Amino acid sequence: MTKFDSIRPYYDSEVNEALKSLLHHPMMKAMMDFTFPELEDEVWKEQLSRTHSIRDFQVNFVYQSIQRVLERSSEGLTTSGFEKLEPNTSYLFISNHRDIILDTSLLNVSLIDHGLVMTASAIGDNLVQKDFLLKLSKLNRNFLVQRGLSPRELLQSSKLMAEYMYHLLSKENRSVWIAQREGRTKDGNDATHQGVLKMLGMANDEARIMDFFKKLKIVPVSISYEYDPTDALKMPQLIALSKDEVYIKEKNEDFITLLSGIIGQKKRIHIHVGDVLENEYEKIIAENDNNNKQIQALAQVIDDSILQSYKLWPTNFIAYDILYKTTRFAHLYNEKERQLFERRLEMRIDADNETMREGFLAMYANPVVNKLKYTNDIS
Repeated sequence: MTKFDSIRPYYDSEVNEALKSLLHHPMMKAMMDFTFPELEDEVWKEQLSRTHSIRDFQVNFVYQSIQRVLERSSEGLTTSGFEKLEPNTSYLFISNHRDIILDTSLLNVSLIDHGLVMTASAIGDNLVQKDFLLKLSKLNRNFLVQRGLSPRELLQSSKLMAEYMYHLLSKENRSVWIAQREGRTKDGNDATHQGVLKMLGMANDEARIMDFFKKLKIVPVSISYEYDPTDALKMPQLIALSKDEVYIKEKNEDFITLLSGIIGQKKRIHIHVGDVLENEYEKIIAENDNNNKQIQALAQVIDDSILQSYKLWPTNFIAYDILYKTTRFAHLYNEKERQLFERRLEMRIDADNETMREGFLAMYANPVVNKLKYTNDIS
């Protein structure tokens, strides 16, 4: 037993046994039929039963599954910034968060394509309540973020997770992915929660906390989907928030959202990785006299990178023009694109509900609003 056993993914020595236990599970068959429709069951079962490492499972199976998802539910994935990263080097990727599975899966596909170290990725334990999903997540190098804890348990859990991520980065040369906030962004306003950075800082072994963050080699990541496949599913929570009501999830809501994100139409997708944060820390220290202010300043640096490099699509400009009753960005989309977006708006929500309509439009428009904070020259 090690101190990280309650949250870590499988070791390679455990992979084969876990895969063999899933060979006859109907969800494994569904996944393999989707990924390799031309193969007889016995072929993929034989290949899985000869797989002994997470990397082999990811490269030979998960990578192929994500390619199928892209083929069937998108118009392709583009990337930028990866050429700045070094091979055989671990990074802490802090990303905006739109989709439960795809954000991290698409990042890993891109890392494979560029010959870079793949990530261990955080996932909420509420998403892997079913035994199959828990095993699959551990086979895909996910580590567990424990939810629904008491304040005391949360403190202990946060410290354990911080130590585990630092262990991966510093001892195992393993990159790590973590969302900039708990839960997906529902309103299109991507912002780094200081609590995430404070949690990471619990593993600090430096006199100055910014020296610790510098060791982590933080890379801000911006991921954008032309269509958010779970846009309508986010509406009930947004409406509850607008009424200052506590939102209670429906049974199986997380699982439905997970599936919708995978199979729902996304059109184009873009991932941009920003510069490794290196030179910003001394400036942060010079301008802020305590740890809280420094962490706040670091969150702003990450936000600046994510928001400025966020890829805007015609859907973002259309939503902005509709919401603000303007034609400011009409030159950046055509009439067909606008009609398709308006049809999606009509089909996916109750357009007579003004709160829901505004929430849906704002989800797509807010990335434009945020980009305008940095430049008026959007073209």
